Amino acid sequence: MFQSFEVTARPEQGPPRLLALRAELDVEGLDGFLVPRADAHQGEYVAAHDDRLAWLTGFTGSAGFCCALRDVAGVFIDGRYRTQVKAQVAAEYTPVPWPEVSLADWLKDRLPHGGTIGFDAWLHTPDQIAQTKDTLKGTGIALRACSNLVDRIWQDQPAPPMFPAKVHPVEFAGEPHTDKRERLAQTLKSAGQKAAVITLPDSHNWLLNIRGADIPRNPVAHGFAILHDDASIDLFMAASKLEGLQDHLGPQVRCHAPEVFIDRLATLDGPVRLDKHSVPVRVADSLGEAAVWGPDPCALPKACKNDAEIQGSARAHLRDGAALCELLAWLDAQPTGSVTETQVVRQLEAARRKDNALQDISFETIAGTGPNGAIMHYRVTEETDATLEDGQLIVLDSGGQYLDGTTDITRTVAIGTPPAEACAAFTRVLAGMIAMSRLRWPVGLAGCHIEAIGRMPLWLAGQDFDHGLGHGVGAYLSVHEGPQRLSRVSQLPLQSGMILSNEPGYYREGAFGIRIENLLVVRPAPALAGGDDHRAMLHWETLSFAPIDRRLIDLSLLDADARDWLNSYHAQVAEKIGPRVSPVTKLWLDAATAPL
Repeated sequence: MFQSFEVTARPEQGPPRLLALRAELDVEGLDGFLVPRADAHQGEYVAAHDDRLAWLTGFTGSAGFCCALRDVAGVFIDGRYRTQVKAQVAAEYTPVPWPEVSLADWLKDRLPHGGTIGFDAWLHTPDQIAQTKDTLKGTGIALRACSNLVDRIWQDQPAPPMFPAKVHPVEFAGEPHTDKRERLAQTLKSAGQKAAVITLPDSHNWLLNIRGADIPRNPVAHGFAILHDDASIDLFMAASKLEGLQDHLGPQVRCHAPEVFIDRLATLDGPVRLDKHSVPVRVADSLGEAAVWGPDPCALPKACKNDAEIQGSARAHLRDGAALCELLAWLDAQPTGSVTETQVVRQLEAARRKDNALQDISFETIAGTGPNGAIMHYRVTEETDATLEDGQLIVLDSGGQYLDGTTDITRTVAIGTPPAEACAAFTRVLAGMIAMSRLRWPVGLAGCHIEAIGRMPLWLAGQDFDHGLGHGVGAYLSVHEGPQRLSRVSQLPLQSGMILSNEPGYYREGAFGIRIENLLVVRPAPALAGGDDHRAMLHWETLSFAPIDRRLIDLSLLDADARDWLNSYHAQVAEKIGPRVSPVTKLWLDAATAPL
């Protein structure tokens, strides 16, 4: 299997490691040290070698950081992880609600007489450090770059990943990397910039039409790149990863060992573009006055998928939807109380693995029943594996990495007879998901302008959820891709070709969780009779197709327009997925997609 269920971190492992880290504070003359989730490439996901936050604290979420002082260690986590962190860290660690409580404000309260906090300049961005330093002015608290104290005490730290890279065929990429490089080089010239430094693996992998396996579930190869205004690239990646790729890369891609990356930066004439939100402080410091701030040149072009990428994603979603339907039909046929969470995960992966295009799952499958469903990013282990009991819901959030696309879909399923309060909440979540799916909006609006549409039915009932409504998704790349988001903090205008998730939810700690998710692609909206001819509009095209559990719908809470949308959607599911499933599943699917 791609997924395993072993326990990767235990709360009791944290305290002795924290003591060892504090001993290193004495050696360095520090009052604290920052341990982020990030690696030197500043991507969301990290290899085992770089999973320092989990090793030190036991917290395995995909976002957050620890600030370890001499007498207290704060674990900063956002709303997605406030239930999860309680079970994962020992009493010696203090969960801190972030970003409501900033690092600077927390430090002010705990170091009233000042102090020095160490940080690894490879693991933080200039934006992060600058904001904290500005807020700490006049407090006597300083941030100081130093070597990584966790690496000093991590005796069995895994080696950095060294998996080979591979060509991503142009039939899936939709554009040769020569054309991509020329196009992006023109943006540098237009801005009067000589080069851009690219540290995010999914960015330079996309640019060069290569993929890798250095991060589990994310098909990327680690490395650094410098794109020049003549469309040439200096690529800093281990030679063993690039064997056999010389013909694909061509003479304009010069390959170097990663160890010479910093030295090469010192030779660059400015202006050299750096993205202060994704480049490490160490890189910015090496460039000095040659650096100018600007967005990663790959980020927006990568987000706006071309026709080949969109068509590939659509094909992948149909095959993936068929696999999910096989699982859902199997699950409905099992006696209540006879199936566990890990059995669901195994069965779903087995269905997906019948597709030869599947390369991996796109993240660890979330299969949480009952109270586990209220843990938004729950990962089932051998120790937490729970039986699906009558009256429970199971949140099933999963996806696949296929050669032609990345999928991510969530369904919440009733086990036996669900409670009325769960059905009411489910229907509000569904109503929000449908409202967003039906939306048309003027060109120029960002995720922050429309995200509330998916929350309104919950808000009207005094309910809400603590994660964004949606995230960007790559094309056989990262399942979480920026810069596009459906979030109250995202100010980037949505553009045609962007793929995003639409996933409202509701979570009642200790009882149940609910989430419904489809992937959508932004498309130009057709004109409507009586509409403004001069006003360009966008709308969504749905990529994900699988039934939504009709047993959980309280029809009294779903208006006629939403009901019509759901019936139309289910008719499409039956049409598109029906021919792809087994005869037994086809019978189940016909019933699951029957009109309301």
